[in-house]
Amino acid sequence: MTNLTLALDAMGGDYGPQVTVPAAVQALRLHSKLSLILVGDEQQLSPLLAQADFLPSDRFSIVHTTEVVRMDDKPATALRKAKNSSMRLAIELVRDGKADACVSAGNTGALMAMAKVILKTLPGVDRPALVSCLPAVSGKPVYLLDLGANVQCDYDTLFQFAVMGTVLCEAVEKIPRPKVALLNVGIEEFKGNGDVQQAAQLLQHTPQINYAGFVEGDEIYTGKVDVIVCDGFVGNITLKTSEGIARLLVHQLKQGLTQGFMVRLLARMLAPRIQKVLSQMNPDHYNGASLLGLRGIVVKSHGNADEHAYIQAISLAYTEAKRRLPEMISDRLESILLDINS
Repeated sequence: MTNLTLALDAMGGDYGPQVTVPAAVQALRLHSKLSLILVGDEQQLSPLLAQADFLPSDRFSIVHTTEVVRMDDKPATALRKAKNSSMRLAIELVRDGKADACVSAGNTGALMAMAKVILKTLPGVDRPALVSCLPAVSGKPVYLLDLGANVQCDYDTLFQFAVMGTVLCEAVEKIPRPKVALLNVGIEEFKGNGDVQQAAQLLQHTPQINYAGFVEGDEIYTGKVDVIVCDGFVGNITLKTSEGIARLLVHQLKQGLTQGFMVRLLARMLAPRIQKVLSQMNPDHYNGASLLGLRGIVVKSHGNADEHAYIQAISLAYTEAKRRLPEMISDRLESILLDINS
């Protein structure tokens, strides 16, 4: 396999180059067929590369720019004014065929707006969706979309999300015919608003999608389905609530393990197991949300991601590029739409 090239918005996120640079160096060591283009202020990047013991190679380059999209910039403002920002230039590298994918921890709204305008959507896709995976009791991740890119969605958009989520799950997790469900206020067929009801009807009559019906919020983490579809309003609240609960549980568990001699002794004995549980509960363990439905690959990292979490986002983008995810989604949508219209 020839090298795959990723463009990194090195200035994006809460910590910028302090995280993106060491993560990039580690990612190059982790993936022997990976090449990286760091987009950002070379005067800030170079000293950090030296600190990370980076050895220059033909698998690495820098595109210099001092302009940055701030986390509080409005999407329309960033799209109109930040023409030379590290975020925009990284996306343009994908558009121009110089990179196979882009990763950014920057402003989500600006990233979505720029990616949609610069890369355009695939045929048959009205709106891109933001998707990420969550841990489940079954041990395999559950993909949830949309996570906030589209606050309101009609039934046709929800249907498109189901198709895109199916292809992503097949490509990344290698699960044949993953089970797809719609997130709803009940599992009964008569529950839900009009768009959810119509999306369910459409999915029921699409043999290429392994539709499993409705799921409620308390079933998200059971692993009974592989892909869960909802609008961005519901998805974003679900994700943020889940992350808050996870951090609360981690905090409470750590607090409990500091109380009393016998508890501390038991904690030392169980430390490996406890550490594994804490790792699985940490949202950073599953860092990386994909913008699906574009004519190129864009992965959004948590804005507050640490080095390990940012490497997860890079690895996800690398996997999607290796599987040629946009082409897979386009082919599947075309096939399904032909069946529906025939």
